[in-house]
Amino acid sequence: MLWTIISAIIVGLIVGALARLLMPGKQDIGVIMTIVLGIVGSLVGSWLTYQLGYNNSNGGWEVIPFIVGIVVAIVLIAGYLAIRGRAVRQ
Repeated sequence: MLWTIISAIIVGLIVGALARLLMPGKQDIGVIMTIVLGIVGSLVGSWLTYQLGYNNSNGGWEVIPFIVGIVVAIVLIAGYLAIRGRAVRQ
């Protein structure tokens, strides 16, 4: 159980960092929120790919869910920045 949590944090950090690198412009977002949104993006991306019928029959590294997780994390970061930007302006 502990190793699952640690690996989720590490994968979330990687997914969140890659999502921020792929996003255009500068994002004013902290490391903790990057990790949290990366973890959520990774989980939702994996869930979504398996719901659409993805099957990793070779047993190796799952590239498709990883890429979808990055895309989901990009959307989550953009949404977070849009919501937070509106809250700061008001």
